[in-house]
Amino acid sequence: MKVLSTSQIREADQYTILHEPIASIDLMERAATQLFEWFSTHLDPGYACHIVCGPGNNGGDGLVLARLLSRNRWQVRVSIVWYMPEGSPDFRTNLARLEALNQVQITAVHQGSDFVIQEDEVLVDALFGSGLSRPAEGISAGIIREMNQSGAMIIAVDMPSGLYADCLNDYRKDVIIRADSTLSFEVPRLSFFLEENQDYLGKWQILPIGLHPDILRAAETRHFLLSSSEMRPLLKTRKKFAHKGHFGHALLVAGNPGKLGAAVMAAEACLRAGVGLLTVSLPPEGIPVMQTALPEAMVFERPTAYQFLPLKTTPGFNSIAAGPGLGTDEPTANALKLLIQTYPHPLILDADALNILGENKTWLAFLPKGSILSPHPKEFERLVGKCADSMERMEKQRDMSQRFGIYIILKGAHSSISTPDGLIYFNSTGNPGMATGGSGDVLTGILLGLRAQGYTPLETALLGSWIHGFAADLALEESAWEALLPVDITAALGSAFRLLREG
Repeated sequence: MKVLSTSQIREADQYTILHEPIASIDLMERAATQLFEWFSTHLDPGYACHIVCGPGNNGGDGLVLARLLSRNRWQVRVSIVWYMPEGSPDFRTNLARLEALNQVQITAVHQGSDFVIQEDEVLVDALFGSGLSRPAEGISAGIIREMNQSGAMIIAVDMPSGLYADCLNDYRKDVIIRADSTLSFEVPRLSFFLEENQDYLGKWQILPIGLHPDILRAAETRHFLLSSSEMRPLLKTRKKFAHKGHFGHALLVAGNPGKLGAAVMAAEACLRAGVGLLTVSLPPEGIPVMQTALPEAMVFERPTAYQFLPLKTTPGFNSIAAGPGLGTDEPTANALKLLIQTYPHPLILDADALNILGENKTWLAFLPKGSILSPHPKEFERLVGKCADSMERMEKQRDMSQRFGIYIILKGAHSSISTPDGLIYFNSTGNPGMATGGSGDVLTGILLGLRAQGYTPLETALLGSWIHGFAADLALEESAWEALLPVDITAALGSAFRLLREG
């Protein structure tokens, strides 16, 4: 799914109006009907709804919603905050329709004393939407503060009023609505994926309003949101007479005394992701641990000099991943450098392998093209330096992928996957229960298993990130954020692959 800017959404609206064709007032009706359907599904009709409208088209959406709710016997009232002297044409039309219904209390708000929030109301924010390009001020700013301070549930239409859609806000944050839910239309906005905005957006959802598919297909963007419909076609099928040789031989370089669990978790995830054969390169202490925990995995004992494998055998692997629990001492760093310089195919690097690169940044230029790095934010900053905010971090991520020809999975609530051609994909799966040591090791194993089976680096990064989060979401159905363990994610991989394939 494309992530589009405010100007692109306006263009899509106008294109739809001209080419569907549909009147703008009817497109507004369509959008508000989707809002009404959401309210009918998610809220009890016993709630009293207080819809706070501005005089623009976002307020027009709110007026239509008020009419639809009232017709269906919801208790609803409307406050219109007149921050400009006249309303938009569609706003005025829908105001007349609502007044003609004569069932909804409508209050004109010209000063702060005109605005009253009653106890136990659900507030619907339809002040500005995504069209705001400057800070809220005057009466609007005062209304926003009062809504935030009320303690009421707030549902934002399109965007929380005061929040920019395409970038971070650069002013006081007290003039931005803090929504519990944000209901946006057709496609997500870039600001939905920025960590700094999580307290304003609440839980956001995209409501389809039938914008013309031609303009959506033609729209150019560098940002995308992954969905199951896009991941399903990537899955490879297995023929009846397939054997283990068809699904690749992977090498996992991991584990160090005290961190052998990371190697075990990554290895099991690799096996669960469908690899044909797996060899794990381990220190001597790790061999009995691995062969006890996972008899399916083969092992290679790293010599004391920490050479990962004899060089003549390394090219025989379809995929190599290094990093989980590996350690960062000098012999290990030297062995990683040798691997980077001699393995002719894309590598998968995580954890301590990234920490070694952070101490030896010149090695980045020698990474095989198409390699996949999967840092968390701190590991990423060790590679690129401190970032002032998530927008700067995202641009540094994009630049690093383009400069070195690599894929970067920057792990987070919406993990972002950057590509050598400058695109960024945001993952739609996962939950806060994954914020525990070992979840990243599971991701490394999934990536290794997929890549060994012949998935391209791009397919590996996208599908691996998505299936990792999806498995965690499935595991959460029988657990809780606090209790979710990385092994639970691995255990749910089978269900995740099956459900994705079955649709």
